Amino acid sequence: MKLLKYYTKAPEVLTLCEILYKLGYDLKITDSFTLEVDAAVKDFQQKNSLVVDGIVGVKTWAVLLEKDERPESQTQKFLQEADLIHFADEYSLELAAVKAVNEIESSGKGFLINNKPKILFEGHVFWNELKKRGIDPNSYYNSESRNVLYPKWTRAYYEGGVKEYDRLNEAISLDTNPEFKEAALSSASWGSFQIMGYHAKSLGYTDVDEFVSKMEMNEAEHLKAFGKFLEKNGCLVHLRSKNWAGFAKLYNGAGYKENKYDEKLAKAYAKYSYN
Repeated sequence: MKLLKYYTKAPEVLTLCEILYKLGYDLKITDSFTLEVDAAVKDFQQKNSLVVDGIVGVKTWAVLLEKDERPESQTQKFLQEADLIHFADEYSLELAAVKAVNEIESSGKGFLINNKPKILFEGHVFWNELKKRGIDPNSYYNSESRNVLYPKWTRAYYEGGVKEYDRLNEAISLDTNPEFKEAALSSASWGSFQIMGYHAKSLGYTDVDEFVSKMEMNEAEHLKAFGKFLEKNGCLVHLRSKNWAGFAKLYNGAGYKENKYDEKLAKAYAKYSYN
């Protein structure tokens, strides 16, 4: 595993936070090695007779992973080489291009330590989804619900990892009306490629419940949903021509240059083409 320390920002930090949270540390699950994470790591090292330096190297990883008991079936849910080959054939794409997109645009992994698909609940989307169903969100907007229901986007209430399911369930529980569950499921992004639930019907799923049930199966289903999304939104033509800027603009939005998505895709493609 990668060596991690204060200020590190990497997907591996998410895994670190998930394990620490599972071991009883109440911290935000994030890909940034914050002071909160540093304090948790040092406490873990202290309690496990390790050098207390806040650096997650080989020894600390070894003890963390030894204590991390995950469902044995989880590895069966991971994306396989055959899935990417099938995807490339299905959409007439070069395998190197598919691998590049999978590396850069996926969230690194599609399942959490609770064996459920990765999600991120969006309270502002929930607000709009309720309005679409003729429900006035203002009637439910108060100090107790504001972390899951709010009119404008903010990252202030993100909890990350398995804690996002707490937020999802909180949103569902605001009312016994079945439409609240439908609206809440539609307001979360799901799986490796973080496809929003409200896209379900436009991507060919019967409803958001079917979409979620597919996302709960495995990462191959996440890839299938991603393919449907790319096809629906005209992204495939850019992948076939390796127009990384065109692809990044459609998938990531006009601000793609800020995060250099096109450059990252080009570099990943070059790597896989060379191999």
